[in-house]
Amino acid sequence: MRILAIAAAVLALTAASAQAQGRRPPQDAAKPADNKPKVDEKAYKAALERIPEPKDKYDPWGGARPSEPAKKLK
Repeated sequence: MRILAIAAAVLALTAASAQAQGRRPPQDAAKPADNKPKVDEKAYKAALERIPEPKDKYDPWGGARPSEPAKKLK
């Protein structure tokens, strides 16, 4: 009797997981994607031109090592 109860529980869990995999979102969920803001290429390029050019080249390891090579002592 215990084996029958275990088999029924395993079968119920397997059927429940298979049913959960078969669910699909409603078709209305795809329609709100049209509400994305439109990208204005002209404004984007103008904003990029307003970014100032850096005077020095960026060094991501600047804090870990000296920026200038060590000078040899004679």
